[in-house]
Amino acid sequence: MRIRVNLMVLFRNHSWESMMSEKLNQALAIAMSSIPECLAAAYVDLSSGLLMAVNTVESHPKEVMDMLAAASSDLFAGKNVVTIENMFKKARGQAMNSHHFFQEVIVNSDHTIHVFLRGKRHPEHIACFVCNKSVNLGMALATSRAVLSDLETAI
Repeated sequence: MRIRVNLMVLFRNHSWESMMSEKLNQALAIAMSSIPECLAAAYVDLSSGLLMAVNTVESHPKEVMDMLAAASSDLFAGKNVVTIENMFKKARGQAMNSHHFFQEVIVNSDHTIHVFLRGKRHPEHIACFVCNKSVNLGMALATSRAVLSDLETAI
């Protein structure tokens, strides 16, 4: 039997922020139950570098959780990623604006699949879902995309 562990990393000084964090935590739990073989879900704010919420079936050291926000930032807003996006814009004659080409990143590790999705309404936010390697990748990706709007609504 797995024990679900909820960790919240948000400001707790104001009641509306606490309510927002609880809504996001609930939305993450619902998202995890919707995505097949989902082991963990997290929501990251790239602009502040904060891990806004995380929900896992196992406990992980704080250092690992803190690195998730940094890793998400590297994947979506790292120097080389921004350079590539700007090169695409230039090559296509597009304006140098805040639009990002990289919307999704899938990482296959030895035992898990990590799906990172940039928010549609909040492009500075990243949702991350970790599933067992045995999951059907198409189903994991489709259901991850489907729950993204619910997470953004919880903000």
